Amino acid sequence: MAATRQVLELQLNDFDPHIRREALETLFDQGRMGAIDLPPIGRDVNLHCHTFFSFNGYGMSPSAVAWKARLKGLAAVGLVDFDVLDGIDEFLSACALLGLRACAGLETRIFVPEFGTREINSPGEPGIAYFMGAGFVSSKLHEPGLLPHLKEMAQKRTRTIVERVNGVLGPIALDYECDVLTLTPNGNPTERHVCIAYDKKSQERFGDESVRAAFWSEKLGAPAESLIEMFKDAPVFQGLIRSKIMKAGGPGYVKPEGPDFPQLTNVARFFVNTGAVPTYAWLDGTTPGEQNIGELLDLMVKNGVAAVNIIPDRNWNLPDPDARAKKTRLLHEFVALAVDRDLPILVGTEINAYGQRFVDDFNADAMRPLVGPAYDAAMIFHAHTMLESTQGMGYASEWAKARFGTAGEKNEFYKTFGEHVTAASRAAIHTIGPEMSPSHVMASLQMGARK
Repeated sequence: MAATRQVLELQLNDFDPHIRREALETLFDQGRMGAIDLPPIGRDVNLHCHTFFSFNGYGMSPSAVAWKARLKGLAAVGLVDFDVLDGIDEFLSACALLGLRACAGLETRIFVPEFGTREINSPGEPGIAYFMGAGFVSSKLHEPGLLPHLKEMAQKRTRTIVERVNGVLGPIALDYECDVLTLTPNGNPTERHVCIAYDKKSQERFGDESVRAAFWSEKLGAPAESLIEMFKDAPVFQGLIRSKIMKAGGPGYVKPEGPDFPQLTNVARFFVNTGAVPTYAWLDGTTPGEQNIGELLDLMVKNGVAAVNIIPDRNWNLPDPDARAKKTRLLHEFVALAVDRDLPILVGTEINAYGQRFVDDFNADAMRPLVGPAYDAAMIFHAHTMLESTQGMGYASEWAKARFGTAGEKNEFYKTFGEHVTAASRAAIHTIGPEMSPSHVMASLQMGARK
């Protein structure tokens, strides 16, 4: 008996990659035959999607993210996982199957010595910054470089959190290997996985809901009655565990120290050497570091940063009107600054927490300054991905450095290339070579599309 669409979409999130691929191919076949409505490709994008290889609020795999993007008719979609490249090959393959423009990246944390006394985009943690490499084309690097260190550093921190919290939540102490690692497909658990594990363990340990509520009431300092109500919404309850126990002031909080993290210069160099584009992840413009955004961006660009990332929904979609007005103004100011500096703007929603929307509301008034730049960046990074993966001619390549006098010229070329790469012209990319000029590259692409 053939599996239903619902079953197939659940299989997209199976930890077995073969099951995920078979489900994706079956779903796509059903779409091509008209059994599933696949809408026309629009102009909305989401270039910042975490998957279950770090943490996804809906448990989505790279294949599931790609499929959802196709069902939404997105113009492009991008993967960004924390500290690993584990999902990149699957994601790019899934997007190619579905005819989606795509890019893939990695997010990590770095130390910026020049801002060592100022908060940047990691609140409460001076000198430490979230930082991205956008446009990786494979999980298989010629030289692993910093990659093993990034994952090891993150996992050491997660293990330390569990050790500390176990001492506080004794009756539901976790076995890291059995209770935490099993929640991940490839051994990269985060704080959010740990919260799920403690919630699950408490349900097993305290079958009576009122007893469980009393236990958590003591540990979290919240009324038992409100916790019983919160148990009905697991992600909300797990978020409370995280905020009370693992964040600043909680017993499991591991305060990061700047020197524990690799420095901006080294990480940016690592990204460029692997064909990716160093990207600054802007927060909201309110921290001491981001209040000096000109100085910060100058430093970033000096170290090879050539793009920025924004999660706009957290900057304008706010219930408090004053906070909304202030953060919307700062968002628009940053967008204008990035556009003026010819820095492509990668826009997305993260979907690493339950409740985050899958794609931004580009029809909202607050989003209007981002509509064009977000689409342009998607085309630029799709072109980068195609050219880097086949010819080593990506956005940060030696070919690009030698061929373009300004970032504006480079952006226009990659944007136009990304717009014109279709299923019909992809084969033409293999006729392109680094000896060609940008105009010859475009001519070859257009000729391939006509064949």
